[in-house]
Amino acid sequence: MVNQEKQSTEGVRRRGFSYQKGDFLPEESFKTWHNYTAALKQTPHRLIDRIFTRSSDQAELDVRVRSQADMKKTLTWWDLIWFGMGSIIGAGIFVLTGLEARNDAGPAVVLSYAVSGASALMSVFCYTEFAVDIPVAGGSFAYLRVELGDFIAFIAAGNILLEYLISGAAVARSWTSYFATICNHKPNDFRITAHGLSEDYSHLDPIAVAIIAIICVIAVTSTQGSSRLNYIASVVHILVILFIIVCGLIKADTKNYRDFYHYGARGVFKASAVLFFAYVGFDAVSTMAEETKNPARDVPIGLVGSIVISTTLYCALAITLCLMQPFDKIDVDAPFSMAFRAVGWDWAKYVVAAGALKGMTSVLLVGAVGQARYLTHIARTHMMPPWFAMVDPKTGTPVNATVSMLIATAVIAFFTELEILANLLSISTLFIFMLVAVALLVRRYYALGVTTPANRNKLITCLLTIILSSSFTAGYWGLSETGWVGYCITVPIWLGATVWLWAFVPQAREPKMWGVPLVPWLPSASIAVNIFLLGSIDKESFVRFAGWSGLLLVYYLLFGLHAAYDTAKEDEKKCNVVEEGGEVKNGFENKQANGS
Repeated sequence: MVNQEKQSTEGVRRRGFSYQKGDFLPEESFKTWHNYTAALKQTPHRLIDRIFTRSSDQAELDVRVRSQADMKKTLTWWDLIWFGMGSIIGAGIFVLTGLEARNDAGPAVVLSYAVSGASALMSVFCYTEFAVDIPVAGGSFAYLRVELGDFIAFIAAGNILLEYLISGAAVARSWTSYFATICNHKPNDFRITAHGLSEDYSHLDPIAVAIIAIICVIAVTSTQGSSRLNYIASVVHILVILFIIVCGLIKADTKNYRDFYHYGARGVFKASAVLFFAYVGFDAVSTMAEETKNPARDVPIGLVGSIVISTTLYCALAITLCLMQPFDKIDVDAPFSMAFRAVGWDWAKYVVAAGALKGMTSVLLVGAVGQARYLTHIARTHMMPPWFAMVDPKTGTPVNATVSMLIATAVIAFFTELEILANLLSISTLFIFMLVAVALLVRRYYALGVTTPANRNKLITCLLTIILSSSFTAGYWGLSETGWVGYCITVPIWLGATVWLWAFVPQAREPKMWGVPLVPWLPSASIAVNIFLLGSIDKESFVRFAGWSGLLLVYYLLFGLHAAYDTAKEDEKKCNVVEEGGEVKNGFENKQANGS
């Protein structure tokens, strides 16, 4: 069937950003109003079908043919490490460090980075096992679709896309801040004030839009070209970071560290939740597995290597900043540049600002590459219109998805302040990373035809207990300023559920080539830490998150559900025809494998 589908699409390959009839909503449910009305009436039945639907590894690999051209395998572990560092070390360290040190953590912001880094590393291990086994552009969307089903995957996918949009917008606005530093101006000097809008959305940023447009041109041209540009920019960036650390420590004053724990543990974790923004870039690297020459070797080295190096540099930079200047004097727009100015090295601020601009350019570039690949794979499943799935046969890049995502990013960057973006981004990121850890446990402990009903029920009970106990721990942390009794209840329950899973539920599947160590302890800890950090984020951000998730649900019930359902049933029919003709079965060989 895959060969037949390839043959059927070869004659219609076309350049990106063109449009033909059937590129949007080509499924049976949308061909007439009568069909659509009938589909809406079947929404409960179809929703139940999709909630309990799981894809398969091979099915996720097979849907690549719907892009009408292949992405080119040009990347190695060396490229992935530099992509990882290029995507991670950017606005997080150069802007949010100052913001969180001044407002939430004080000099203990280094502990906030360590906590966020440890949590990110646990998530990296979970991502890596999936990326090696399922090397497709869909990243966590594909992983969740395989283990938790279509519905959960779509809700997560919408938040993944929101994560990328907000991340790109936040970095683009930070780019303007450091550009203003080089020009000896305040950031708002380069922004247009719209007095009719609320304060959080009234400083319009045309420079952010311009830099996103430049990144768009680079990203659609070539993945390998993007890699080379990122490599050059990242090397310069690392040299500037080393300059900051060495020269900053020369001007260090240990008196600035006397009030190290000014805001206490609550401040450290509150800052850590926001600073998770600084680590989201590794998520983009997992989407490049489809373009990696040897995923089994290159993806683990690239992902783990980049997160370890980045965390080390983050902690060193946080220490340096807080030793150079009292935390309550740190500039929140361009902290490192202004810190050098405060210690009398005014010339150094230009070096720092130039390095920050290089770093944030890399972050924007890798983010543009990653977000387009997410959208491409989501569209391959028809949960989004298949127009977004098209890969340009000449450049080997998903032009439609890249341009569309960056237009949306530019609109958000034009209006929205950084602090709002950072908080909302952290919620989406922590939520997705928690789901990936849950999916990893499902992958290890549940396999159709292998896991007995009794062991399946034990697994479900353990997972629910781990999630609920972690949620109550986070809730208690958020509501109780000084209490400790609640932790004596919730933490032992989490520990007991993990012990029970480890001791009494046999693993149903071994990793194919690379596996997460310390299962179930590491994924369970990842779930607990991610949920705990969610408890440190402000209420307004959760309201925005709930609003976005509500919009996703509406879109899914009106369009995505019916498109995905029709596509899955069509695949099932093709599979049945192949079997009846006596041909060899492919990855869609049964109801679970084709996602129906």
